[in-house]
Amino acid sequence: MHYLSLREFISKLESEDELIRIKTSVSPILEIAEITDRVSKQPGGGKALLFENVEGSSMPVLINAFGSTKRMNLALGVYNVEDIAKRIERYIKIPPPTTLLDKAKLLPMLLQAAQFPPTLSQSSHPTCQEVVHLNDDVDLGMIPVLQCWPDDAGRFITFPIVINRSVDKKIRNVGLYRMQVYDRKTTAMHWHIHKDGAHFFHEYRKQNKVMEVAVALGADPASCYSASAPLPYGIDEFLLAGFIRKRSVPLVKCKTVDLEVPANAEIVLEGYIDPSEKRLEGPFGDHTGYYSQDGDYPVFHVTAITHRKNPVYLTTIVGIPPQEDFYLGKATERIFLPLLKTQLPEIVDMDMPVEGVFHNCVIVSIEKRYPMQSRRLMSALWGLGQMSFVKTIVTVDADINVHDYEKVATYLLNHVDFATDLFFSEGVLDVLNHGSDQMLYGSKLGIDLTKKIAGEPGYEKSSPDSIKETDLPTTEQVQETFSWVKTCKILELQSKRPLLIVALDKIAPHQGKEFILSFLENPDFSAIEIVMVLEGHVNIDDISTVMWKFFNNIDPKRDCYFVAQRLGIDATQKFPEEGYQQDWPEEIEMPANIKTQVDLKWGNLFK
Repeated sequence: MHYLSLREFISKLESEDELIRIKTSVSPILEIAEITDRVSKQPGGGKALLFENVEGSSMPVLINAFGSTKRMNLALGVYNVEDIAKRIERYIKIPPPTTLLDKAKLLPMLLQAAQFPPTLSQSSHPTCQEVVHLNDDVDLGMIPVLQCWPDDAGRFITFPIVINRSVDKKIRNVGLYRMQVYDRKTTAMHWHIHKDGAHFFHEYRKQNKVMEVAVALGADPASCYSASAPLPYGIDEFLLAGFIRKRSVPLVKCKTVDLEVPANAEIVLEGYIDPSEKRLEGPFGDHTGYYSQDGDYPVFHVTAITHRKNPVYLTTIVGIPPQEDFYLGKATERIFLPLLKTQLPEIVDMDMPVEGVFHNCVIVSIEKRYPMQSRRLMSALWGLGQMSFVKTIVTVDADINVHDYEKVATYLLNHVDFATDLFFSEGVLDVLNHGSDQMLYGSKLGIDLTKKIAGEPGYEKSSPDSIKETDLPTTEQVQETFSWVKTCKILELQSKRPLLIVALDKIAPHQGKEFILSFLENPDFSAIEIVMVLEGHVNIDDISTVMWKFFNNIDPKRDCYFVAQRLGIDATQKFPEEGYQQDWPEEIEMPANIKTQVDLKWGNLFK
């Protein structure tokens, strides 16, 4: 099923028992986020939530609408998002026609493709403009915008479909960029330095021209997803939405700016950005699970608010994973895999673990044919679009299931050779990466777990002998020797290389490094080949949390220490005295009073 509007999608969710209507009065300040965070962390992502009684607004709030595999499939009108990938692959693999018969066979597919571009609706009363607010009637306060986390700088619009054009008007850009609400008529426009929106903004700034912008809040689900997709520069996101829904996206002219927006959107904000004006934006509790730093960003001036009658406000929260954005990202992983294979055909499959928050880890399986092919692949990925932000790439052979994390981890511990299989590089990093000493730049790690072939270092080298359990030290021995160790445990995997996870209360610079070197040089602990050090508050019994901290906090070249073919990893917070030049962010945590408020309401929320 493909949907003309968000309303149709809501009806579908309800018919599939994927939506809960909450009639209890709730506050958009922290309460909705706390409720949604709990639900999104339920097995499978919980349900979509429609809050119908939001304090301070007559608009209901829809959230977690895309927050499960089933709902993501429903949103894109498929039984499995792999179906979209297969459709893309069919187009990619069209051979050039050589005969009249070949051309005839190609015609139906080309005709189908011709239906995808967005169309300009001629309706004089489009749905998104049933109600129009201009001039003094413009007031963002009518929208129940959430404050998601306690240290957020204010309320943030978190699922806006932001639309603008290049300075020559030839290229449309559609993206998701959070918007901090400043007052009745202005917001921030937070586009990261590497995004197309920022590129267009710099074009306008060079020419000292005002940039027109429109924002759709709550469009059909294919358009909502497409705004989040990492399309190549110059490709219209509404074209992808039309391809997904097998029907063109109808657009309508805005009232006060020369832009087009989805005709069936729930709410539309129109306005402009003056490139000479910036204002402090943030901090904001982000999808890394940490607060992103504040900074100066462009200001969006709202000249009109239009909406359909009785609109629904679509929003989302991001924070410590898993959250709704994981399922949007997983769809992108699957849908764009065929396009990645066109540039790197040796790729068989890939997986972005939730703990890697998209840009910190990718596992790739390949068909290996020649020496050092994995390193070539890693270097190619680090130079390719948004893959260039990935901090850690793990490559395995085609027979390894990249989605089976336990199997990949066990294989790594059994087969990795620190001398030949680890590849350190440097390059650009996501603006949200806080692990490196400097913003936007740091080291990267490639881990090559493919079988070695003739001509590669490590070829025909034997694997390590198995470690007898009696050779391993006890955790009590570790804590007796190192009094500053709070807790520790040996990872319970059937592997030849034991991994010790340590949580210590770091109170001084270099403490993690000093522990690692002392531990690895102590003969009593020689059976432990890998030790990972985390901050004292980390629950080391939760392996998902351990890996989330590991991927977030390390700069690979800085934080890996090798002693006699053994490895220590320092995933603790870094201090300025250690060369760290960023501001180490705080982890997101909801205050106790909000948790208590939600506890008191919890029994009535789902009646």
